[in-house]
Amino acid sequence: MAAKAKPVPVPSVVPRHVAIIMDGNGRWAKARFLPRIAGHRQGVEAVRRISRAARSFGIEVLTLYAFSSENWRRPEEEVRDLMGLLRHFLAAELDELVSEGVKLKIIGGWRMLSPDIVAQLEGAMARTADNPGPTLVIALNYGGQAEIIAATQALAEQARRGEIDPADIDEARFEAALETQGLPPLDLLIRTSGEQRLSNFLLWQAAYAELLFVDALWPDFDEAKLGEALEQYARRQRRFGGL
Repeated sequence: MAAKAKPVPVPSVVPRHVAIIMDGNGRWAKARFLPRIAGHRQGVEAVRRISRAARSFGIEVLTLYAFSSENWRRPEEEVRDLMGLLRHFLAAELDELVSEGVKLKIIGGWRMLSPDIVAQLEGAMARTADNPGPTLVIALNYGGQAEIIAATQALAEQARRGEIDPADIDEARFEAALETQGLPPLDLLIRTSGEQRLSNFLLWQAAYAELLFVDALWPDFDEAKLGEALEQYARRQRRFGGL
């Protein structure tokens, strides 16, 4: 009989908003002499695990970098496989998100995806819009620089029409023009696979977030590893530029 897994303790301080750059699917598959799609399939399983674990830890918002605006440069077959996995994830997980009270939010240029996926995303967000529980944010066709440019253009247009005074544009007004408007500030940003860069993800929002780079490949990232990341976060002192 298999040994029963030990419960993962809840850290003393739990961040409200955690974001993850899910990296390492391809290397996970390569190490096992498997096609890259096998790594992406295991990555989807990790998404299921971590979204459930985040809820159990009491994290209010979990933001996942699922597909960047630069990922279109990958081979056409791989992009097609990733879109297929997205379709499957939405179909398979929506009922659970609804029953768990999770609100789904999509950021990025997701409206540029294929019409059937756009319809799926719109339907999923509509079904979960009134849910009172935690929020799962999925970044699709997302780029942090593009988000900042779009917010700047929107504010410039408001100023051109005389709706706002350019002198009144401050951090709060700029944040209200970002796609993450209404979400709590980003507390912790995790990147798996050992790489140590942001890769154009939540560039504005990460200004005072705690950054954590872990060696585990994304398909191997589980509740215990998330718990360890939260424990590291709990030990840090956040000064926000002060003493």
